Amino acid sequence: MIEHDVRVHPSSDRLSRTDQLAWKLAEVAADPVEVTADVADMVINRIIDNASVAVASVNRQPVVAARGQALAHPQARGAAVIGTAPDVRVSPEWAAWANGVAVRELDYHDTFLAADYSHPGDNIPPLLAVAQHVGADGNQLLRAIATAYEVQVNLVTGICLHEHKIDHVAHLGPSVAAGLGTLLGTSPEITFQAIGQALHTTTATRQSRKGEISSWKAYAPAFAGKAGIEAMDRALRGEGAPTPIYEGEDGFIAWLLSGPEAAYTVPLPARGEAKAAILRTYTKEHSAEYQSQALIDLARRMRGQIADLSQIESILIRTSHHTHYVIGTGANDPQKLDPQASRETLDHSIMYIFAVALQDGTWHHVDSYAPERANRPDTVDLWHRVTTVEDPTWTERYHATEPEFGGRVEITLKDGTVVADELGVADAHPRGARPFARSNYLTKFRRLATGVVSEPERRRFINLVERLPELTAAEVRDLTVTVDEVKLADAPEGLF
Repeated sequence: MIEHDVRVHPSSDRLSRTDQLAWKLAEVAADPVEVTADVADMVINRIIDNASVAVASVNRQPVVAARGQALAHPQARGAAVIGTAPDVRVSPEWAAWANGVAVRELDYHDTFLAADYSHPGDNIPPLLAVAQHVGADGNQLLRAIATAYEVQVNLVTGICLHEHKIDHVAHLGPSVAAGLGTLLGTSPEITFQAIGQALHTTTATRQSRKGEISSWKAYAPAFAGKAGIEAMDRALRGEGAPTPIYEGEDGFIAWLLSGPEAAYTVPLPARGEAKAAILRTYTKEHSAEYQSQALIDLARRMRGQIADLSQIESILIRTSHHTHYVIGTGANDPQKLDPQASRETLDHSIMYIFAVALQDGTWHHVDSYAPERANRPDTVDLWHRVTTVEDPTWTERYHATEPEFGGRVEITLKDGTVVADELGVADAHPRGARPFARSNYLTKFRRLATGVVSEPERRRFINLVERLPELTAAEVRDLTVTVDEVKLADAPEGLF
C-alpha cells in the first residue's frame, strides 16, 4: 500500500491533476490487476447478503415507493429491479436507486468502521445495474466491485466525515464512480471527472441519522449510487468536475472537513497490488446498527446470568466514543428513549436494542421493532434504565489495528449485586465466536427469502451467483431475484 498525503492547496499552486486524490483513485480503478480467489469468494458472499436483505424488504414502504419511481422509467436494455419479473427492465440509474433502497432499508448488510463509517455493500446495486445495462460479463462486474470496495474502505480509513457532521455517503459517491471506471474500462481522465462530480453531488449532513430518523436513511446510499452513475454518464460525454475537488481552497476538505490547515493520509494499493479491502469488511447477523452487534450478542449471553430481569436496577454500558455519541445516551436524542419512535430511530438506540435483546434472547428484523414490542411496559421500564458512557479504553480498542466495536456492561440488581461482562466483537465478525462463512450467507438468504421467493427461484439465483467470475453478459442480466410467493405492493402516487 502507498500512503497518500492529502491537504488543501491554494488555487495559485495549480496542483497537478496527477497529484490530486481523485486522480489517484482513478488510477486504482484503471489498474487491470486480477481479483484474487479469496476476494472473489467474498464478493459472491456480499451479493448473496444484499439479495437476502433486499427480498426481505420488498414490501416495506420505502422500498415500494422507490420501486414505483424506478418502474416509471422503463428501458428496453436497462437493468433489473429486485422482486419484479425477469423481463422488467428500467434505466440503470433508477434500478440502482430501487435496489439500493431495498438493500439498505433493514440496516442488515455489510459494514466497515474506521476513521468513519460505511456500508460498502451499497456499491453493488449501482455497479450491477450498469453491468446489466451495458452487457458486462461476470469478471468485469467482479473487478468493478473489488475496486469500489477498495476505494471506499481506504477513504473511510483515512478521512473522517462524521466529526464534521457529514454523512458517510460522501465516500460512497466516489467509490461508485471508481467502480464504474473499472467496469467500463474508462481512462483515468474520465474516471477522475466522474469521481469529482460524484463527491460534489453526494455531500450531505448527518441529520439523516440524528433526532427523528426517517426513511431517508435507506435512501441516502441509493441516492449516492444513482448520482455516481449520472456522474459517469456526464464524464463520458466530456463534462468535467470542480477541480481540485478534495484539495481546493474552497473545496471539500477546506470548508466541510477540518479546514485549510488539515492533512489526511489515504492508503491505496500500488499498481499491480491486489485489491483486497473487501476482506477487511464484515456483515451483520442482526438487523441493527453495526455498533450494536456485539452488544446484542452480549445481551443474549448475559440473559442466562440473571434469574429475574424485573430485579434490574440499572444497566451501564461502557463503550467507545462512537457508540456512546451515535447510538447511546451521549447523542442526547430524546427520540432514542421514545416508544413511539420510528424503526430507524430505534435501530440507532443501543438502550432500546440492549433491553429487547436481554429480554428476548434473540433479535428479529421485524418483530424486535414492532410498535407493540417497543410499547411493552416492562420493556419501556428496562429500556429507560440503560445508560452509556464513553470509556477511553474502549475508544482505544475501537481505533486499534484490529478494532473492537463492543463494550463492557454492568447490570446492577436491586439487592446491590452487579453482573458484569464484556465483548469486543460480534460473534459473526471474522474474529468473533462464529465468523460468517458461505454457509452462513446461504442460511441468511434462505431464512429471509422463505415465504417470499420460491425454492426453485432461490436455487436458480444461488447457482448463478456462485459462478460469478465466469458468468456471460446474458447471465449477468439474470443476476436478480424475482419475488413469486407474495404480491408486490403497489407504489403510492407520485410525480412520475
